[in-house]
Amino acid sequence: MWISIRMWPLLLLLSLFPQTVFLSAPSSPSSPSQLYGERGSDLGLAVFGQLVKDQPLDNLLLSPHGVASVLGMLLPGAHGDTRRQITSGLKFKRSGPYKMLRRLHKSLTTRSNADTLTIANALFPNEGFNVKEDFLSANRENFLCETRTIDYSDPEKAAETINSWVKNSTKGHIPALVKAEMLDPLTRLVAVNSIYFKGLWKSRFQAQNTKPRSFTTGNGKTYKVPMMSQLSVFSLGQLSTPEGLKYNVIELPYHGKSMSMFIVMTSEESTPLTSILPHITTSTIQSWSSQLAPRRIRLLLPKFTAEQEVDLEGPLTALGIRDLFSQNKADFRHLTVILHARSSPPLVSVDRPFLFLIRHKPTGTILFAGHINNP
Repeated sequence: MWISIRMWPLLLLLSLFPQTVFLSAPSSPSSPSQLYGERGSDLGLAVFGQLVKDQPLDNLLLSPHGVASVLGMLLPGAHGDTRRQITSGLKFKRSGPYKMLRRLHKSLTTRSNADTLTIANALFPNEGFNVKEDFLSANRENFLCETRTIDYSDPEKAAETINSWVKNSTKGHIPALVKAEMLDPLTRLVAVNSIYFKGLWKSRFQAQNTKPRSFTTGNGKTYKVPMMSQLSVFSLGQLSTPEGLKYNVIELPYHGKSMSMFIVMTSEESTPLTSILPHITTSTIQSWSSQLAPRRIRLLLPKFTAEQEVDLEGPLTALGIRDLFSQNKADFRHLTVILHARSSPPLVSVDRPFLFLIRHKPTGTILFAGHINNP
């Protein structure tokens, strides 16, 4: 069975007037790329934790790497407190992380067997808008970022141009991103970061084994949902937080060997996921590999989707990245971020709220983090 994660790109709109920011939609690293992959992902995981805390009954999907990437794209144009807050949040050195970010991007996008991971970036400045060449060249060299000028006096045509790029860069998997009403003649720059992942699980679920089964949501209500089933060997284990809260982890590796999905569920139904989320960092996830053990089980996993609009300003502000959203302090006066996701041995049944994490093992990068309350 193929699993496909479709992420509507992170979109930054910079204009003359501020507006709300929306999201629509313990071992030492072995290499510099892993160091930067994990540091960026830790900020994204912290943002994800804030979102789940605020919306515990929603299905949520976020790309921790996408959050780190879009902030990294802003770094060449950020100065003073704005730059310090971004580098501090990402745990990057002041001297600039560009060389390592370039290595990380290359490591992530190296083709790996049956897995498909596409990361595309682009800048769309307004015709006549003076964007410094060092900003453009830094993004071009480190993020392979394309640049195309657009006339925003015609919002319909501008939206069509951006959407055409999004569709082409994701091979048609993301057909459109921008609506004309999101743009106006005051728009000065649109920056897009898109991530598309399609992976084939090493041990596949067969369609004929999917049957309706009970799933209990966070508010205690029980529903019948399509539940996939398979008998196979998976790495799993029961772990605990420093506070003694127990949770279960199951690893579902992808066929390409460089990617894995982790399913995380509290051991006790009375323990909410929000109580273990602060414990989940890239260091914690790295440690799971030595704590999980292979076991032959029958796994029941619901088919699910996650799609939600959330506001990123609150979580990033709470994590110390404040000036980015201030008209008087930020280098970028209008920032709109949009992210959408458009999948007799012991019985392991994932029949209540759970987390899922998709990790690139060579770099420790967390590409996607999801919270499923109601499949």
